[in-house]
Amino acid sequence: METPWLLFLIPFASAAIIQLGLKRNAMASSLLSTLSVVVSFIIACSLLGSDQAGSWTWVEAGSFQLNIGYKLDQLATGMMIVVTGIGMLVHIFSLGYMKTDESKARYFGCLSMFMFSMTGIVLASNFVMMFIFWELVGLSSYLLIGHWYHKDSAADAAKKAFLTNRIGDFGFMIGILMLWGITGTVIFADMDGTSLGVVGTCIAGTAILLVFCGAIGKSAQLPLHVWLPDAMEGPTPVSALIHAATMVAAGVYMMARLYLSVGADMIPAWSGEVIAWIGGITSLAAALMATQQNDIKKILAYSTLSQLGYMVMAVGLVAPEVGMFHLFTHAWFKALLFLGSGAVIYACHHEQDIWKMGGLLKKMPVTAITFLVGTLALTAVPFTAGFYSKEEILYAAKGSPLFYLAAFVAFLTTFYMFRLFIVAFLGKPREHGAEEAKEVAPIMSLPLVLLALMAFVAPHITKILPVPLEWDLHFKAFPDLTSSVFWTSIGVFLAGGAVAFVLYSGKNQDPLSISLFRNKFYLDEIYQKIITICQDAVAAIIHFCDEFIIGTLFVGGATRSAQGVGNLFRRFAQNGSLSHYAYLMALGAVLVIYFTVFA
Repeated sequence: METPWLLFLIPFASAAIIQLGLKRNAMASSLLSTLSVVVSFIIACSLLGSDQAGSWTWVEAGSFQLNIGYKLDQLATGMMIVVTGIGMLVHIFSLGYMKTDESKARYFGCLSMFMFSMTGIVLASNFVMMFIFWELVGLSSYLLIGHWYHKDSAADAAKKAFLTNRIGDFGFMIGILMLWGITGTVIFADMDGTSLGVVGTCIAGTAILLVFCGAIGKSAQLPLHVWLPDAMEGPTPVSALIHAATMVAAGVYMMARLYLSVGADMIPAWSGEVIAWIGGITSLAAALMATQQNDIKKILAYSTLSQLGYMVMAVGLVAPEVGMFHLFTHAWFKALLFLGSGAVIYACHHEQDIWKMGGLLKKMPVTAITFLVGTLALTAVPFTAGFYSKEEILYAAKGSPLFYLAAFVAFLTTFYMFRLFIVAFLGKPREHGAEEAKEVAPIMSLPLVLLALMAFVAPHITKILPVPLEWDLHFKAFPDLTSSVFWTSIGVFLAGGAVAFVLYSGKNQDPLSISLFRNKFYLDEIYQKIITICQDAVAAIIHFCDEFIIGTLFVGGATRSAQGVGNLFRRFAQNGSLSHYAYLMALGAVLVIYFTVFA
């Protein structure tokens, strides 16, 4: 068996064994799931630099043939390092975080199922196979978000995530069919970008945007972003794995794979503009929402939305290599921040409100320092991972209005992240949970230290960056001090940090109160109103059809017709007149004689 197939089989076997045989043995389930992802990470590392493919026939009908196969190249192997590497650290962290959970076996079984599904997306050799695993990732996310399904909020969040993603996936499916009709294939390696120019920019651009609908759902872009913040109802390690580093990045990876297959220069300009502005507006809106959130996980959730908007904006600006670069660096330090928040929540007796924390730097020094490293990387401090990738995005947007939008988002990012750190980690403890907090066990702090290290070295490991050789990534270890982009980045960082320190140092409550941002632009309420109106309209239409069309016209009409025919026959055939009956009898006798003699 070829080695890449093991990346599919190992997590699948782990999920199947846990589900079928180890559901009552939490310890064995957790160890098996963790071992499987460790082995997967080792295999992924051994495949670095590989450029190979393999497949077997799944469906064959006439000249049509569909294969299940893998495609290993620089894009896939780099992404596999992200998926398996962060997956491994999340599994290890979960051994401590979920230690006392009653459904620990089910949790680790779902984690293995997610790893299998995500591996399928990364290694898929064609769009149909990618779509199958795309849906499996949606199922895995549903199960993990709703892990504590006895809580109504968790069950509702799982349903919301599942249904919202189905909207995007419907457009994704139509886009795949359109690309199949245009290029004649769904296999990435066989797609010919010149066929997009043959059908015209309108049809080609529409196909690209419909495929992008899948990314709008999975990568939580406007207007389908509403599921991601609610998904924080799941266990915090799930947030780190699925909603910071892997699943939500699948949309960006899928678009990069499409660009690589058809050629970035063949994408119609107008569709790229639409994609870039959707990413930019999502980035800005999410950053504004994050400035007024008090739940530590929701701040990071909106931060993830904002950074995903950055990646999508880069893809729309025909710089998919920059989007993938930011995906790679962001995955490590955002996983660090989510796991760090998990350690804080665990130590503070599952308290998530930052205004009920405080003084955690002294109580939890390892967690606090690693969280600060993640904060510095996210706010693009020079020589951290986030600095290099965010600089590349600013360079890609230079000369466009999106540059100023991206710079303002960088200011907001620094502001809300230092707000979080100042309120939660500095000052004095405000509540009982923060007063009793202590450093987490080494099994939870070790992944934080490793991720903090990656927050510095990730960009320098150029061999495993998911940027194909066909794309030229202008990466320099030392920043260009003569660049206006560099000084813009430094300026917005200093301004955002200064404003945060002035407003929040020594404060016990938020001095700002912007209800529009705190209530997420009231988009959830607007959607709820629209859904309610649509439901009422559909109910009224169904009631009209049932009562008037079916009840009155069909059922009532048939009844009245039968009654009318009966009345007609009763009047002429059963009227009680003896002479009338004699006349009918004579007429019948004449008809019998006629048909007997002449017919």
